[in-house]
Amino acid sequence: MANRRVVLGKRLRGSGELTPLGVRPNVDDYTEAELDLLRAADTVYYPSRLYEAVFLALGKRVFPANCNPFLGDKIKQTALFTLLDIPHPRTRIYYGPGKAKRICGDFPLPVVAKVPRGSSQGRGVFLVRTEADLARYLQRTSPAYIQEYLAIDRDLRVVVLDGKALHAYWRIATPDEFRTNVTQGATISLDGIPHDALQFAEQVADRCGFGEAGLDICPVDGRYLVLEANMVYGLQGFAAANLDVYALIRDRLS
Repeated sequence: MANRRVVLGKRLRGSGELTPLGVRPNVDDYTEAELDLLRAADTVYYPSRLYEAVFLALGKRVFPANCNPFLGDKIKQTALFTLLDIPHPRTRIYYGPGKAKRICGDFPLPVVAKVPRGSSQGRGVFLVRTEADLARYLQRTSPAYIQEYLAIDRDLRVVVLDGKALHAYWRIATPDEFRTNVTQGATISLDGIPHDALQFAEQVADRCGFGEAGLDICPVDGRYLVLEANMVYGLQGFAAANLDVYALIRDRLS
């Protein structure tokens, strides 16, 4: 039987069996032969945000599942974690006037305040220590996304692909920085990765239906919390372990 799996994005680069067609701005940029492949496909891998809804409407399976709808959207992720009763830091979203008063009534300072959509790599994440800090944050973005402050110096990035952990590493913040993003100066450690943390990450991905995600989790008071899901995750942790992420993905999905 002919292979009825088609790849658009580049995650499966280097696969002789599944060669990416690329994500093109217009559907008619594909050749007629390529369009026939897309029409006949059972599964489209890495369709991008541009085309995922199109292929779903055509009744096709897409991989990774359930990722593009949550890409870069902390509000949707928080709603999903809450409805699934997945442990995560206490978080509230505030709309409309009088946000500062309501926030201070709900949370003791300090809190972590984030730009809820489109922020990444630690940008748009603020440690709010005072009411003046809060006022400055509220001038920057709306709605307000407020999360309890956790006194941690590291978290664990676990990349889960197709239900199984692909790679994991600690991200350790610098002494003067509360953010654990590598782009904000955090260091990577491959030492002492807890097996139960990997199991927790796999359970979170399974319950959320995430086909692929870099999950940020941390141990707090004897249990794990998920901080957020990164659908476009950095590759520095793979490089630190001398791993070829594309080869790992290709081997897992081929």
